[in-house]
Amino acid sequence: MAGEKGNVSLLGSLVLCLWLLCHESLAQTYLEQAPFRGAQRRLGDQSKCRLENLRAQDAHRRVESEAGVSEYWNNADQQFDCAGVAAVRHTIEPRGLLLPEFSNSPSLVYVVQGSGISGVVIPGCPETFHSFEQSQRRGRREDPHGEQSSREQHQKIRRFRQGDILALPAGVAHWWYNNGETPFIAVAIFDAANDANQLDRNPRRSFLAGRQQREGWQRERGAEEESSGGGNIFGGFDDEILSEALGVSREVVRKLKSENDKRGSIIRVERGLQLAAPRYEREAEREEQEDNGLEETLCNLRLDENIADPAKFDIYSRQGGHLTTLNSQKLPVLRLLRLSAERGHLRRNAIIAPLWHINAHSVIYAIRGTARVQISGAGQRPLFDGNLRRGQILVVPQGHAVVKQATEDEEFEWVAFKTNDNAMVSPLAGKTSVLRGIPIGVLSNSYRISEQEVRRIKFDRDDETLLLRARRASQ
Repeated sequence: MAGEKGNVSLLGSLVLCLWLLCHESLAQTYLEQAPFRGAQRRLGDQSKCRLENLRAQDAHRRVESEAGVSEYWNNADQQFDCAGVAAVRHTIEPRGLLLPEFSNSPSLVYVVQGSGISGVVIPGCPETFHSFEQSQRRGRREDPHGEQSSREQHQKIRRFRQGDILALPAGVAHWWYNNGETPFIAVAIFDAANDANQLDRNPRRSFLAGRQQREGWQRERGAEEESSGGGNIFGGFDDEILSEALGVSREVVRKLKSENDKRGSIIRVERGLQLAAPRYEREAEREEQEDNGLEETLCNLRLDENIADPAKFDIYSRQGGHLTTLNSQKLPVLRLLRLSAERGHLRRNAIIAPLWHINAHSVIYAIRGTARVQISGAGQRPLFDGNLRRGQILVVPQGHAVVKQATEDEEFEWVAFKTNDNAMVSPLAGKTSVLRGIPIGVLSNSYRISEQEVRRIKFDRDDETLLLRARRASQ
């Protein structure tokens, strides 16, 4: 009997262990697949973050090229370093070409002004854009085997315009060209803390062409100086090996290395680019091109979305303004990047309800106007209390409440980049306020206020969601 009891006890222990292991495994799987996973990837460096003061920042470094300017924010600054992000703004003149490049971090690009075309080269995807050589005699040139010979083949070319968001996965080469008549301005946020970046928290842009200046982002203290200065990705290879690998002469190889090229990363195309690309007869046709989510291959995934189009507004208030969100449910490729965005507009004196981000940092770029912004800290003193004006960036850390109010003199527009593909917010005012979900008695006792005052807090803005029209509470 004692032996049987021992066997039963041992069997029970084994069953219990298996049960615990199973549940631990399921919990781990859930955590990996949950929408909060974007915050977990940054836990390793949170002990280094000591958020005490935040400030709205202008670009700290300006790099001039032949046909444009690149302006960098200091990513070693406390707020950028804790959020694990970096920012750059490109201004490209007409007929300006941003040379092909790629980064170790995924990024989102917002088109602030202008229009143009871009190419995103995804490895393994076919060259689906063709331009055939025309022959005066036979209509099309044929090779010795009788097959059509194409003059040009390349991957898909995308048009972009003001208000577009472009998603760029890590390590994917891309280029930009301004085929318009006015300067093109775009601001890009790089998520250096993303799982896709296997190096460190320093963003790196690698160029396929040109001779790059050493200027760029500010490196972390003690880190080596940016190594891209002085050449491009071909610069570290031997001429003979490249000549054999590419099947070209050494003279061509030396041109690929661009050792004497002083034009910078944005060059001027004197006669303009002649590319194989369709012409959109109607802009509406472009907007109708939708993807079907998981059934799409990476080659066919839509990489861009316009969030300035009034038809895309998620929240609209005639007195307050409008707000548009862009997440992976609307643009599935964002699941790969684990990034999302929003674009908002506040009328004079209007307010974005105080809120905090549940699962993401928010990087705000001011497009137009000025707003007063407050970010709450752990104590009574705010992390930030000041103005955010056009061209500046401010980082709102995860879990810190923020409120924005447009000034009396002008309206305010912004775009925010968020470090989760489905960023979630919890408002403190309006129809979706967290306070509305808490019983009156709990709030009354928590704040030591009357039930009548609690009802006013919960229901006074009952007809508004996030965008709060300007008004002054009666004393």
